[in-house]
Amino acid sequence: MITDEYTIPGLHVREHEVDVPLDWGAPGPERLSVFAREVVAAHRRDDDLPLLLHLQGGPGGKGPRPLDASGWLGALLERYRVVLLDQRGTGRSSRVDAARMRAFTTGEEGARFLERFRADSIVRDAEHLRATDFGGRRWATIGQSYGGWLTLTYLSMAPEALTACLVMGGLGSLVPDAAEVYRRTYPRMLAKNRVYEQRFPHDAAVLGRIADLLAAEEVRLPDGDRLTVPRLQFLGSSFGMQHGFEEVHWLVDEAFTGSDGGLSDTFLEQVQVATGFADGPLWAALQEPLYGDPATGATGWAADAEHARHPEFAAAARPLRLTGEAMFRWMFDDVRLLRPFAPAVDVLAAKTDWSPLFDRERLAANEVPLAAVVYFDDLYVDAGLSLATAQEVGNVRTWVTDEWQHDGVRASGDGVVRHLLRLIGEQGGPLPE
Repeated sequence: MITDEYTIPGLHVREHEVDVPLDWGAPGPERLSVFAREVVAAHRRDDDLPLLLHLQGGPGGKGPRPLDASGWLGALLERYRVVLLDQRGTGRSSRVDAARMRAFTTGEEGARFLERFRADSIVRDAEHLRATDFGGRRWATIGQSYGGWLTLTYLSMAPEALTACLVMGGLGSLVPDAAEVYRRTYPRMLAKNRVYEQRFPHDAAVLGRIADLLAAEEVRLPDGDRLTVPRLQFLGSSFGMQHGFEEVHWLVDEAFTGSDGGLSDTFLEQVQVATGFADGPLWAALQEPLYGDPATGATGWAADAEHARHPEFAAAARPLRLTGEAMFRWMFDDVRLLRPFAPAVDVLAAKTDWSPLFDRERLAANEVPLAAVVYFDDLYVDAGLSLATAQEVGNVRTWVTDEWQHDGVRASGDGVVRHLLRLIGEQGGPLPE
């Protein structure tokens, strides 16, 4: 149902909320609220436009909060009404946080709960929203990063709902395997570190000085968490973004500007924000479970296992190498807002009886036009795995580029989206509604 309606510069917004079961497979008394914003160019608020659903990255990422009709969103609003979904457990969709996880008395209870926040449940939520608030009209989708995983699940479960799909840096393997992903990620992460060291050679000494200080004495972040060397290393998760090197550099640049000679308040506050998961704890909790698949078994803390094979990333190594988008077991002990998730994620790490999220036969026979950009130097989504997936899915056009990093859709303004729309057009355009 529509709960609010208003206009901001260039955009008219309708807010939608629908009630869904926690467990679509066996609906019981526990319910969730799923929230979405429908946005349209303000001057076209009464026009009959086709629909497009935005599938956010993550996992555990809430939908964008638009400020105006520029960039990638503006390009889409020239032809679509865009539905910005807060996936279950994020934003205003029954957000899952530390307080919610404290309510579970056992890890098994928490794990059963978190299992209901994977891609299949998100797709069923979207289908319910489409049926109840949009009259069952078919819509297109655009998926960034994890949104590409969701797109493939959507095409597996309900292709009849879709007219066209755009995917940006998000064609994952159809045989999900966290261990294989990290085997491919670590060499790229080492290469990213070397580029960073060449660009900002002074930073290596500063990072080493910070790490030595953290190893020698107890340093607390503003929220009381101890800042450890592994937590410092997690700052490298931004290295896959267009300006990630610069973001880390400017943070490190002010590390020792405090009057007492220790780490500055500015530095400690920024590190807490960057590594504290206040805005997205499900990003950490579901990072490895998203790869859960009956063909590959337990994820088993795959990032920890791969990390142990790379001594160049050890906390005592110098130069200190920063880690990428990998979630480690220590996070659920050391990060205040993740500690209540620990019992549940331990159970999920040992789980083997996962339900499959992709229907490979159905994907091979896909008729929905799909255009995907593959970032050749993508730190988070391996280009080789993406291209292998493209070979297995019907009606796919891929665009491989090294011009952008993982956040190319944002860094390029409207460039990436317009190119993908052209590719859809070259395939004959979207299917009829």
